[in-house]
Amino acid sequence: QAQAGWLQHDFGHLSVFSKSRWNHWVHKFVIGHLKGAPASWWNHLHFQHHAKPNCFRKDPDVNMHPLFFALGKTLSVELGVQKKKFMPYNHQHKYFFIIGPPALVPLYFQWYIFYFAVQRKQWVDLAWMLSFYIRFFLTYLPFLGLKGTLGLHLLVRFIESNWFVWITQMNHIPMHIDYDKNVDWFSTQLQATCNVHQSFFNDWFSGHLNFQIEHHLFPTMPRHNYWK
Repeated sequence: QAQAGWLQHDFGHLSVFSKSRWNHWVHKFVIGHLKGAPASWWNHLHFQHHAKPNCFRKDPDVNMHPLFFALGKTLSVELGVQKKKFMPYNHQHKYFFIIGPPALVPLYFQWYIFYFAVQRKQWVDLAWMLSFYIRFFLTYLPFLGLKGTLGLHLLVRFIESNWFVWITQMNHIPMHIDYDKNVDWFSTQLQATCNVHQSFFNDWFSGHLNFQIEHHLFPTMPRHNYWK
């Protein structure tokens, strides 16, 4: 599931085929049938992220501030001045392990993707999503029964969620987070991204998103060329 996630990311960025429509078609198959999520949902959120990375209220990926986490120096000082205490932020490095990685996919994404597809009437995406669940249950029900199949699905989402959150946050959250200051596009991308050590394992484990700077500057570049 995690590797299918990095693969759909490639198609979503139109970085595999030379023709855009081929990327769009295969993107719907990979994220819909292989992962059970709508391509329109991913596009809606991810394109906002690339336009304004780490810009509060414009980048959906930092929407966890301030309900769960105090992100960035500027926003954290603002919370302190206003004396807003939604959570014990001085302990956020401890409860991050409980709220962030394990909960995002199985507890939030799992229901929100269906809400998104139905609300926006993305019926083609919904059909692709249902094909994933039909295939999954037809495959495992005869061996595991209903409870076992549901348990397997929850376990897979739990492991995937940890994997996904660590990779997507390690190369953004350490960087500058603030309101949109209307800085030029190039500078906006650089101040919101950082790279992680290159190795054969890291490249595979992160879907080459350890080269986050290169990815944000050249989002349609095939991932295996980032190192160049």
